[in-house]
Amino acid sequence: MTADDDVVSAYAAPEERDVESSLRPRQLDDFIGQHRVREQLEVLLHSAQRRNRPPDHILLSGPPGLGKTSLAMIVAAELGSAIRVTSGPAIERSGDLAAVLTTLAQGDVLFIDEIHRIARPAEELLYSAMEDFRVDVVVGKGPGATAIPLDVEPFTLVGATTRSGLLTGPLRDRFGFVAHLDFYDASDLEKVLARSASILGVRIDPAGAAEIAGRSRGTPRIANRLLRRVRDYAEVRADGQVTLDVARAALKVYEVDRVGLDRLDRAVLDALVMSFGGGPVGLSTLAVAVGEEPGTVEEVAEPFLVRAGLLARTPRGRVATPAAWAHLGKTPPPGLVPSTGPTPAADLFGGTFRSGS
Repeated sequence: MTADDDVVSAYAAPEERDVESSLRPRQLDDFIGQHRVREQLEVLLHSAQRRNRPPDHILLSGPPGLGKTSLAMIVAAELGSAIRVTSGPAIERSGDLAAVLTTLAQGDVLFIDEIHRIARPAEELLYSAMEDFRVDVVVGKGPGATAIPLDVEPFTLVGATTRSGLLTGPLRDRFGFVAHLDFYDASDLEKVLARSASILGVRIDPAGAAEIAGRSRGTPRIANRLLRRVRDYAEVRADGQVTLDVARAALKVYEVDRVGLDRLDRAVLDALVMSFGGGPVGLSTLAVAVGEEPGTVEEVAEPFLVRAGLLARTPRGRVATPAAWAHLGKTPPPGLVPSTGPTPAADLFGGTFRSGS
């Protein structure tokens, strides 16, 4: 898996990857949303340009699909520098990292996606590269091993992670700028959709864009993916224009309901409510009930369900909240305590919660 996996699945067709790439903002001014991070980056980059020095190393954290890879490429573009792209899992040995570092030119940007998954020997080599622009390559084994110091041209490391808690303290402390990307609200997603529709040549009205934005889980990548699927539906079964009715009909075909739940999400809620009376139920049992691996349920379905206030993790297992019962059109059992967690469903992203599909 490569760093591009943060943008689009490695199994996607080449034309899909080309489309995804074409939707990327190329400059900081074109990047929509994340207003605070964008302003902080602008100050950082302009200051470095005035001093004619590479900016401090940059760490971007946050859930998938919010623009970490796009921002890394924008950093390189704003600096007028080349960018080298790799990923943490791809760097298995310190020699792999040394080979990349020693080929960098002065001022280049090195982007490491999912940097928390970098191998420990490579991470330790990265420390001296980030601080002193030097790496020590060990040649040979045992008592005859020799460390050869190699200079590295001054560069800027941009690291991206979806799980910042897994970063070691020494690595995190070596980043001069740390930013967290938050989920988008509906208004910013509508701007993202308008820009993407213009690039793709899709006719979309404000109501259609609002409908897609409300089902995109606060994530631009999901919004762009849904836009392409709604475009397909509009071209085949309508006049090519994405209106409110066309968007609703298309998203019904693709099984994305009004709060952004897909087939797996609803299967988890259905099993929890209908088969286990709302829980608590263990993860493995819940996964068997929906025919998926426990890791898939935990990493793919649960994060959004928990954020949306539809599912709660407790010491005894997973529990459906009153909002989950309402979303499925069911009456919760007497005595079920209302959720004290996040605001239910689409309210998280500036929308309005509506039960049903």
